Amino acid sequence: MPLQNRVTPLGEIVADSARGLFMGNRGILHDDQKRLGRSRWRHPNWIVCSLDYRATPRPLMAPGAYTELFFLDEATALAAGHRPCALCRRPAFRRFAAAWGAAASGAQGADAPPSAGRIDRELHAARLTDDRRQRRHPAPLASLPDGAMVEIDGAPWLVHAGRRHRWTLAGYREAEPLDGRTVAVLTPEPSVAALRAGFAPVLHPSLSG
Repeated sequence: MPLQNRVTPLGEIVADSARGLFMGNRGILHDDQKRLGRSRWRHPNWIVCSLDYRATPRPLMAPGAYTELFFLDEATALAAGHRPCALCRRPAFRRFAAAWGAAASGAQGADAPPSAGRIDRELHAARLTDDRRQRRHPAPLASLPDGAMVEIDGAPWLVHAGRRHRWTLAGYREAEPLDGRTVAVLTPEPSVAALRAGFAPVLHPSLSG
């Protein structure tokens, strides 16, 4: 049976055997039977990690170790409220921090990029409601940058290259043109701003199929 460790753009953690491009963590969420408890995070630094950092094999959901979470791609992880790891994905983190800072300042390069701690504090406030649910915000679909993810009729969709692409655990499926409707945006507002300022997430190869 697959473990409950796949993260969806809707903020859920589900069990599925499909493999994603990235790993991440939010702390220790599982028990000694590799079952998730009620908590969905233990700290505010939700990160997107490389699958093969230092190529060190480790058993999944080992006792006392952080819970390995998996994402279809980086856009999925951003929608779920994560940001690139500053250790194992340092170049991606630097690009993300630079775009975050540019969006916050309103001028490219006007201020030094923010620290990981500052991003985590601001992102944690932006990704969750007061009752600990995924925070969503409305926006015109056609106004969103590539890499943003939205919910339409209960399903997550990726905005990419002038179209919306339906997300599944195994990859992207049908695509539809963008239109003028207002949608619920899953990607937190500051991460959308970073996308608009030039951060380009790694996307699943099913988009080119």
